[in-house]
Amino acid sequence: MKILKFGGRSLSNGEGLQKVISIITDKVNNGEQIAVVVSARGKATDELEEILEVAAKNGDYKILLEQFKKYQLADFLNIDFSEEFQVLDKLFEGVSLIGDYSTKIKDQILSKGEILAAKLLTAVLKEKGINARFTDSRELLKTDSKFGDAQPLEQLSKKNVIHYFKENNGSTVNIVTGFIGSNNNNDTTTLGRNGSNYTASLLANYLDAEELQNFTHVDGIYTANPDLVGDAKKIDHLSFNEANELANFGATILHAKTIIPLLEKNIPLRILNTFNHENQGTLITSDSTQEGIKTLSVLENVSLVNLEGRGLLGKTGVDARIFRVMGDNDISVSIISQGSSERGIGLVVAADKATTAMIELEKEFENDFYSKDVNRISVTDDVSVISIIGQDLSTFHKPYTALIKNKIIPILFNNTVTGKNVSLVVKKSELNKALNVIHGEIFGVSKKINIAVFGHGLVGGTLIDQILASAKAIEKRKGIKLNVFAIANSRKVLFNKNGVGTDWKKDLENEGVAYTIDEVIAYANANHLENLIAVDNTASKDFVQNYISLAESSFDLISSNKVANTLSYGFYKELRKVLEENQKNYLYETNVGAGLPLIDTIKLLHLSGENITKIKGVFSGTLSYLFNKFSANNEPFSAVLKEAIDNGYTEPDPREDLCGNDVGRKLLILARELDLQNEFEEVNIQNLIPEHLREGNVADFLTKLKEFDPIYDKIKADQKPNHVLRYIGELSGDLQHDKGVLEVKLVSVPSDTALGGLKGSDSFFEIYTESYGDRPIVIQGAGAGSAVTARGVFGDILRLSDKG
Repeated sequence: MKILKFGGRSLSNGEGLQKVISIITDKVNNGEQIAVVVSARGKATDELEEILEVAAKNGDYKILLEQFKKYQLADFLNIDFSEEFQVLDKLFEGVSLIGDYSTKIKDQILSKGEILAAKLLTAVLKEKGINARFTDSRELLKTDSKFGDAQPLEQLSKKNVIHYFKENNGSTVNIVTGFIGSNNNNDTTTLGRNGSNYTASLLANYLDAEELQNFTHVDGIYTANPDLVGDAKKIDHLSFNEANELANFGATILHAKTIIPLLEKNIPLRILNTFNHENQGTLITSDSTQEGIKTLSVLENVSLVNLEGRGLLGKTGVDARIFRVMGDNDISVSIISQGSSERGIGLVVAADKATTAMIELEKEFENDFYSKDVNRISVTDDVSVISIIGQDLSTFHKPYTALIKNKIIPILFNNTVTGKNVSLVVKKSELNKALNVIHGEIFGVSKKINIAVFGHGLVGGTLIDQILASAKAIEKRKGIKLNVFAIANSRKVLFNKNGVGTDWKKDLENEGVAYTIDEVIAYANANHLENLIAVDNTASKDFVQNYISLAESSFDLISSNKVANTLSYGFYKELRKVLEENQKNYLYETNVGAGLPLIDTIKLLHLSGENITKIKGVFSGTLSYLFNKFSANNEPFSAVLKEAIDNGYTEPDPREDLCGNDVGRKLLILARELDLQNEFEEVNIQNLIPEHLREGNVADFLTKLKEFDPIYDKIKADQKPNHVLRYIGELSGDLQHDKGVLEVKLVSVPSDTALGGLKGSDSFFEIYTESYGDRPIVIQGAGAGSAVTARGVFGDILRLSDKG
């Protein structure tokens, strides 16, 4: 025989109920011998409980009661529920008159959900020609008188069940009410919430069933609740011990008592989906499965009771006193965690028991308050427990570090004696995000990186397109899922928690909304987005002021914007202090040299203790192109400049390139990487623009380009033979002190040197160090262009994504 148990959602009106009927019919027609245990249909138990609360407050419960009756009858008006409805009418009326109710009354009311479900299913199956029989488990399962959470009297219940099924089995399909029983006075009792699973488990045990099949609304047990973790995967096989841990730590698909009766008789339990009957579900057996983390389980509706006291150090018996108080007041403790000194003890209890626990503990430790051995007993509400089933402490640092990186600080954690399960108490508001962070870290699913891109001009737009084009390949190759959830310009932002699409430009225009940086942060928090990165592709001095609030709100930072690193040294240090305090990263490889690995190289050399004595090179791809071509050809300077402008190599106002400030900023960034405290004002910059052309509008300037020619023709002519012009930045001086000498200047160099042989718009850098002597480290390559810079930013994103 197989025991089939159907949950409330499976039995709900419409598709659910029809699927249940189909499953039972198919099994009977295939000659299988089955018994069926049912929960209340839909949300009946919750609804009855709500009506009860309204009635107790003398509220208008009758409207809710009529809605309940209407749902239960639905399209089955020929089924007689008059007896059950009359009992409910009388009980609710009595509760309304008295304004209160006992747990005994509550059990009588809640039991009707299962009775109505079993009667309806029995009637419908009979109409389909199935020999079904309504079976009231109150006649079978005898319990103690602990209303609300009754415990079956095993010998008597077993005897009743065996006798009943001996008399009423064979071709009969017994439809049994789950969740309920009765005491020796025949008063209705309930087995606790989710007790229908327990009923099914007991029947399977008493009848030596071949298998218990638990039909729910999901395909089985998952690595995490799929409603909370989109990447959760179904588990094919679990052991009873693992399932029991799951049940104890909040897996609502299993009642905490379900496993023991099955384990006693080695009866397999299979979790199946009513709505996807072809799926094989999750099989739970006594066989040990392979080592490793199986799933994340969640315990909600709990509170943390904290007992703190310096005087508890070295005192024995504190735990015994605590648990005596808990036992005397019928309070179950899910988790206890304490320091070895017992100066702080945390207990996780049901939320509705927390106040009682605190009051009773205060009574127990009253004298300890007077002696100041106990300083405080408090309750922390709005917490949840995440249990990592199968977690070995030797690898616990991985999920723990991932939580810290996402600014989720566990309030408390403990592990089992075996060291194979670890439980964390977190703020309830952080539960969803914490689950996704841990799940992404420990299971073989893609680690999700949520990116907000600010600025979508040439570099920003190219970057977004590069990410979208490469995302699938990166996920497959690296197990990293890049999700651009926000794109913003100076006016508005486009949000999509699941990631923007290739039509993002049109969507931003049509669906974008005005925003502040706080609203971007709030959106990320509201949608529990983890592993956050903010990418600044603007050139805005104002936007960099947001870096600190972004870092404080769990965003790592990546920037092609040079401004943040060239503002005052005070801001430079403040930003790094905030980054360190919040354990956030800030990458800006493209600030100097676009996609070339320059900053990382200098950082590594400096970190290793290498004494860097000088850095010089061509920092601007635009000015590299300009002077490379001017030196090599006989064209006037104005013609080469105009060609660079027409090809889009310069800024819209070419004076932004020609003034040398951009090169000065890049040079200052490198200086600060060496811990030099220079300010931008201290950079000696040779402005390439004749003084009389530095002011005025762009259009007027563009008509006067020929005025450059006599100046630069003379400079070119005055060079030594076989020399060429290069516009360079140079950092020199005693770089072991607080400040260096920073110069940006036009120089003439021999054409047969590495610097003199530069071509096109390449950037070129020489790094001189004590160890390398007169032979510098040379880094050369494309130093400009939106595609190159965007690819450099992309590289920074992947570098951050790969970090533990």
